[in-house]
Amino acid sequence: MNDSYQGLKLEKREHVAVVTLNIPPAHTWTAESLSALIRLVKDLDTDRSIYALVITGDGEKFFSAGADLKLFADGDKGVAATMARRFGEAFETLAAFRGVTIAAINGYAMGGGLECALACDLRVVESHAQLALPEATVGLLPCAGGTQWLAWTVGEAWAKRMVLLGERVDAETALRIGLADELAPKGQGLARALALAEKVSKQSPSSVAACKRLIQSARHAPAHAALPGEREAFIGLFDTEDHREGVQAFLGKRPPVWHNA
Repeated sequence: MNDSYQGLKLEKREHVAVVTLNIPPAHTWTAESLSALIRLVKDLDTDRSIYALVITGDGEKFFSAGADLKLFADGDKGVAATMARRFGEAFETLAAFRGVTIAAINGYAMGGGLECALACDLRVVESHAQLALPEATVGLLPCAGGTQWLAWTVGEAWAKRMVLLGERVDAETALRIGLADELAPKGQGLARALALAEKVSKQSPSSVAACKRLIQSARHAPAHAALPGEREAFIGLFDTEDHREGVQAFLGKRPPVWHNA
């Protein structure tokens, strides 16, 4: 267990990093915890033994309630600008992590809490969870990727319902619209997320990193622009130890031992 990241608990389980939000009572993000998330993800990016990151909230009620609105009560635009920048940098860093990221949503994921989950590759949602981007109800908007990542994930119509109409969705609705990738019973979200993360360890981490970059590039570039890069990345993997190990393991009918190199 590592307690050096304010508001976050880090535990490493073989090739999986488990990050637990621990900012009672509702795990609302602070400038310090957002900065800590940036440092944590960058540190994990350099740890070649880590292939996947699972993020969840402590307890049974909240994944994260997002930002503490008390920060914005006096209308200080300087504070707003600082927090918007911190939120954006933190979740963009999370989205850029080279490995697979999975949000285990164990309760309310509201505003910046849902944006954190949207920055992840996959989302496991517990049966009692509620998800929303309610910023417009207080005269604001999702500024940490919410308008973009939500639309990419669920499509424009549902993004508009959640952002423009303020609709809150339950776990079953989240699964139906593609916001959740899996449902889990109450208290079982982390276990299910860890089971998904375990599948990552069977994949070449070098290949996963390359594939993730290419998949995400489809968000902002037409396919014809990315296809040459796809071929270049394929050829580049021939320089990796993982490629050589993967082929030899397959031919030798044994499990591969990845080196992430």
